[in-house]
Amino acid sequence: MAAYRAPLEDIRFVLKHQLNAEDHWRLMPALDDVDMETADAILEEAAKLMQEVVAPLNRGADEQGCQFDRGEVASPDGFKNAYQHYCEGGWGALAGNPEHEGMGMPKSLVAAVEEMLQGSCMAFGLAPMLTAGACLAIDAHASETLKARYLAKMYSGEWAGAMDLTEPHAGTDLGLIRARAEPLENDQYCLTGTKIFITWGEHDMAENIVHLVLAKLPDAPAGSRGISLFLVPKFLPGEDGGLGERNHVHCGSIEKKMGIKGSATCAMNFDGATGWLVGEANRGLAAMFTMMNYERLAVGIQGVGLAEASYQSAVEYARERLQSRSPSGVTCPDKEADPLLVHPDVRRMLMSMRALNEGGRAFYIFVAQWLDLAKFSENPEQKAHAEKMVALLTPIAKAFLTDRAFDTAVLGQQVFGGHGYIREWGQEQHVRDIRITQIYEGTNGIQAMDLMGRKTIACNAELLGLLLVDINTYLSRAGHVSIGLELAPQLRVAIDRVKSTTANIMEQSTRDANAMGAAAVDYLNMMGYLCYGYMWLRAAIEVNSLDDEILVHAKQATARYYFQRVLPEVELLATRIAVGSSSVMGLRDECF
Repeated sequence: MAAYRAPLEDIRFVLKHQLNAEDHWRLMPALDDVDMETADAILEEAAKLMQEVVAPLNRGADEQGCQFDRGEVASPDGFKNAYQHYCEGGWGALAGNPEHEGMGMPKSLVAAVEEMLQGSCMAFGLAPMLTAGACLAIDAHASETLKARYLAKMYSGEWAGAMDLTEPHAGTDLGLIRARAEPLENDQYCLTGTKIFITWGEHDMAENIVHLVLAKLPDAPAGSRGISLFLVPKFLPGEDGGLGERNHVHCGSIEKKMGIKGSATCAMNFDGATGWLVGEANRGLAAMFTMMNYERLAVGIQGVGLAEASYQSAVEYARERLQSRSPSGVTCPDKEADPLLVHPDVRRMLMSMRALNEGGRAFYIFVAQWLDLAKFSENPEQKAHAEKMVALLTPIAKAFLTDRAFDTAVLGQQVFGGHGYIREWGQEQHVRDIRITQIYEGTNGIQAMDLMGRKTIACNAELLGLLLVDINTYLSRAGHVSIGLELAPQLRVAIDRVKSTTANIMEQSTRDANAMGAAAVDYLNMMGYLCYGYMWLRAAIEVNSLDDEILVHAKQATARYYFQRVLPEVELLATRIAVGSSSVMGLRDECF
């Protein structure tokens, strides 16, 4: 089993050349101090931590899991020490608000650190990921008193965060939640109810856990309009800002799961727990979406991180495993057989993995750049434009990144043949762990419905138009190198198919209530393949100016593979969408 290595070379290429990170950061005065030298130093140190401290825990944590005993959760061996290393290095403060002892680094840099963290051990990486998301929601919506009381301790890692949405009867439809919050004195509330599937809702790595809980006030309107957000700590803060008395929130059990077995997935009981309102009453869903949108991109990054680990193992195995002779002639005459790497079908799998991983890496950093502009830009028009781009790209990032990551992990397992199904090689764990990324933080089908409904049909495809302007602006400059002349026409064909398919779905939806739902997943995949094509065109063109012959060859060869073997999926998807919903809905209910 290959030891995880942070993909520093490719991350640097994407930031420095493919997406011109320094020029991007210069657009925002708040990021004046950030340059590639700073980024390189951060990435180097992050890689060391993930490779040397976190990655060695991955296999053992999966085998050991978390231990539950009378409301207490013990994390796997080594997690507490690794968490301490992570916090002492200041990694939890990397993206934090400088007004509360954060570092204020851009998401386009932080996202690359997150990939390394998740790729080294996803079960561990979920803990700081949830804390970072909780900090975002608190910073954006909580009172100044709550920010001052909680943020610095959460950035430092002394206190962790958790997100408590789901209930046994209420998943996607959060309007059905039954958790209640009764007003008390001094702006406090008494919370009762049960939440399930709460990642790291209880653990022993931090001294306190700050829960962000969705609940309803007594006079709340029905449905999702009546949801409020509350901050509920495991331990109430004391007079000195430290730990006070234990709050009435406890873990009732932890789940036994298919994957991420090293993380605790908890059922949390709120039995008259004390909490504080975050944001406005009955506006909790909007406040929680600040955290959820962050988590959705982070989940996409998780997928890429684990898919990269799968690729690294598959390549190492394909180089070392001897099996049959090359169809084009013996390549290793001194050995009894040639390595797997020489066989076309193995190369097909590895090239697909590489094309999807590197395309996904560039795409999540591209999305993160728009998040930077939405957060840090001082230009109102630029900020509004970025917010629209984030709205369009977030469901694609969550769903397409994770679906393709799962496909990649299955290919990695397939490279190993029978050994990929065996525990000792590690590939089966990648498949099990990545699977959850397609489900939590809004299933990928829900993401597709969001993209199709609210982000396309409801706005008459305005957001798609913004993306196409961005792509076409780059395409107008694509002819200055031969690889651009070769690939750009193929991307233009894909753009035309997306435009015509969008118009087709919008027309279908005016006469068929099921058209949108039947087309949604295929449409999101079309958009994903288009976005990856845009990323690969930029990679192939921007690498051409470098002196590194190996890197130029690798990028351009993989770009050609993507355009010839992967991007044509757009045509198939367009054909499927064009037929409408009749075959999807045609079978009578009683026949199922």
